[in-house]
Amino acid sequence: MDVLNKIKQDRNLLDAIDWEMTPEEAVRLYLEWGNNWARGNYVIRSKKDETFYFAISTWKEPPVIYLIRRNSDGAEELAHIEMPKSIHLQFIKENGSLKGVYSIEGVVKEWLRKELAAA
Repeated sequence: MDVLNKIKQDRNLLDAIDWEMTPEEAVRLYLEWGNNWARGNYVIRSKKDETFYFAISTWKEPPVIYLIRRNSDGAEELAHIEMPKSIHLQFIKENGSLKGVYSIEGVVKEWLRKELAAA
């Protein structure tokens, strides 16, 4: 898993990852930021604000994990991470087989945290 090692070695990137950010929340915050009321700790003040988060795409088989950098100008896929077969099967068992983009949760989130040694 060379991609995971590259992420692990970039301490600034690893520290910047928002493990609680969801794809839906990122869109709400960064693409609709002028039309939102502030909730929680997230307030987007300028185009310089950005977030880094993981999302799972099931549009192709097998599902793929992406590390995404998002700001109000758009999203950039920084990494494409393949799940081990056992994690993939557990993800499908927990979420079904509908096509879409999912937040990282459960077994996938646990696996990623362990692989990246993130607290």
